Amino acid sequence: MCAYLNRRGQVIRVGVGTPRQTQIPPLELPRYGAERLSGIRCIATHLKSEPPNEVALTAMAMQRLDALVMLNITGTGFTKRGGGATGYVKEAYLAHLVSDTKQLVTVPNSERSTQNSATYSSISPPMSLDMLAEQDFIDLVEGLEAEFRREFVAQEVDADHDRVLIVGVMTDELTLQQFHDTLAELGRLVDTAGGDVLQTVQQKRSRIHPQTVIGEGKVQEVALTAQTLGCNLVVFDRDLSPAQVRNLEAQIGIRVVDRTEVILDIFAQRAQSRAGKLQVELAQLEYMLPRLTGRGQAMSRLGGGIGTRGPGETKLETERRAIQRRISRLQQEVNQLQAHRSRLRQRRQHREVPSVALVGYTNAGKSTLLNALTNAEVYTADQLFATLDPTTRRLVIPHADTNEPQEILITDTVGFIHELPASLMDAFRATLEEVTEADALLHLVDLSHPAWLSHIRSVREILAAMPVTPGPALVAFNKIDQVDSETLALAREEFPLAVFISASERLGLETLRLRLSQLIAYAVDSR
Repeated sequence: MCAYLNRRGQVIRVGVGTPRQTQIPPLELPRYGAERLSGIRCIATHLKSEPPNEVALTAMAMQRLDALVMLNITGTGFTKRGGGATGYVKEAYLAHLVSDTKQLVTVPNSERSTQNSATYSSISPPMSLDMLAEQDFIDLVEGLEAEFRREFVAQEVDADHDRVLIVGVMTDELTLQQFHDTLAELGRLVDTAGGDVLQTVQQKRSRIHPQTVIGEGKVQEVALTAQTLGCNLVVFDRDLSPAQVRNLEAQIGIRVVDRTEVILDIFAQRAQSRAGKLQVELAQLEYMLPRLTGRGQAMSRLGGGIGTRGPGETKLETERRAIQRRISRLQQEVNQLQAHRSRLRQRRQHREVPSVALVGYTNAGKSTLLNALTNAEVYTADQLFATLDPTTRRLVIPHADTNEPQEILITDTVGFIHELPASLMDAFRATLEEVTEADALLHLVDLSHPAWLSHIRSVREILAAMPVTPGPALVAFNKIDQVDSETLALAREEFPLAVFISASERLGLETLRLRLSQLIAYAVDSR
């Protein structure tokens, strides 16, 4: 049995089972900072003469208990009248957290069984009940929290940044290299969104757990790691269903988001124009709508006030209808934006000015190349999705037949990413039409990135999924000043018709102009 007491000595919870089986759900625990304990201690009975095991200590750490008292009971039996078990306390153990609890998560799973549990908790020698009664728990707790406060102040980071724990799940369809590339990219996404990645937890599974994505034991490890490191956000490397988010948040006790939500957050920060903000809001609302259910009791209460008191109308239903109305309005505005851009393209085509769309994986250097070719002043940064709004500039290139100067239009577009969320594809259809309506594409590839081949495949898959087949494409490998000769040789062998440039160093740009003129001539002839 386990009894849970507050600091006044009042019993607030009793459970039958081990400390792990009876632990208090994270959402029901007091929400204190990393420098505070929960204000609750657990008194547990045990039938074996041994100190608390690692499972019990982990439960103590997850709940951030003031203390765990283990009473070892012996001499159990039944009374003559069958009145139940009798026995006496042979010995007691007192365990509590120590200020270096973060050491726990630095021990790999394969080695943890050989580590002394005292690396993150302190366990007293066996003591009698009289000795236990002499312990001053209030003094003990105050001393521990003073240590936690000193450590917290020393390690405190910018409060404006989320403290993030990344969770990656490797399944059979991924190679080890692909899995590592995915986690590295997710880390870049979190960094771009303004979060600080404190640690990454990984698990290999043959299939995804339908309720929690990862296994039950790994969920407990994630909860403990997040609590130990003081994380306030857990990010998964794949899309989560609304039910999975609810289950994970209930067990971990902090906010859980998936990769798509991180990307949406970046888009929301980057959007500058009215069109960009419009499309981002539409994507966010379409993502949010199926996730309203289960957002706590507040969403299940009956509405109050004029216009919200329908027959059985809950706040959830009211908010859902409001979001659906907003989505319908935004979709109409996106359609109007689509029509406006279509008229602009028709006007350009009427003047018979050829057009080229710059496409590629995010952070491939498209905006840098546009600036180098046209002296534009488009915002550039070594960040994912630095560009959201398409920018079109005029570029003079030699005519493929006469070698006379000719003008073309070159458009910088939003970067692609592996498994681009469907909600973004739909919301940004007005922007992505700049790609499908262009006469030709310039596919820019960051050759310095270890996963450049995977990036090419991802971009081609997204282009192939578009409703209108884009025009012919020229592959241009960028950042050649940052790669070795072996990588260059491999790229030349795999893509013999490609162009090799460095937009930042302005290398190979004349060759690129010549190849663009040939590409335009081919695209115009193929109309």
